[in-house]
Amino acid sequence: MKITSILLTGSLTATISAFASPDLSKLPAPAKKDGVTYAKDIRPIFESSCFGCHGQQRQRGGLRLDSLESPLKGGKDGVVIVPAKSEESKLVLAVARVDEKTAMPPRGRGAPSGPVRPPGATPDGKAAGQGEGEPKGPGPNRPPMGPPAKPLTTDQVALIRAWVDQGAK
Repeated sequence: MKITSILLTGSLTATISAFASPDLSKLPAPAKKDGVTYAKDIRPIFESSCFGCHGQQRQRGGLRLDSLESPLKGGKDGVVIVPAKSEESKLVLAVARVDEKTAMPPRGRGAPSGPVRPPGATPDGKAAGQGEGEPKGPGPNRPPMGPPAKPLTTDQVALIRAWVDQGAK
């Protein structure tokens, strides 16, 4: 009976913690900058860190971040920005990396494994057109080129929070 109670308690605790909300104390405070806009302040952050997986050529999870409308629309998992409520916005929680399961960029992602190939080169290093069946140019089945995405800095996350809290305009 004791063992059953212990197992049941342990199982229930694990289930509850799986659905527990992220630790919001890990979020940096919003930046104290007024008038934060997507075009001027946020797009450059997304462009340098997020477009490889969430840009025009690739949209992991159906999420694009390369226009103001796209992140407001959301992706396959629904809305990622709740204007005026950064602490409820999935995008903010992801880039702040408060939960390892939803952290962006995820560990080990953001770049192809192995050496980085020049655009148009096949995996064996041949120029485009020399490989058998190698797709030409970027596409949904090709990894982004370039270095892996790096987690955003505390200042960048704070600026994104300020943008969302100011209405995500």
